Amino acid sequence: MNLTAIFIVAIIAWAIVSITGSFKAKKSNKASDKAAEAYQSEIAELKERVSVLEKIVTDEKYDLKKQFADLEKDRVA
Repeated sequence: MNLTAIFIVAIIAWAIVSITGSFKAKKSNKASDKAAEAYQSEIAELKERVSVLEKIVTDEKYDLKKQFADLEKDRVA
């Protein structure tokens, strides 16, 4: 009877540890999912900003303004 009680206690302890571990794993997965979503949204925002900057820099008017500014600097100096 004594050996049976030890086995039962050991099985119950193992079950408690397993259940607790699975809850911790689920919580950490949720946290990492939230972090991944935050990173992806930040990456999307950065891609949009780079796209806007590329449009500005490749615009012909931007180049003309830069050339005029350079001419003004040369004239002043």
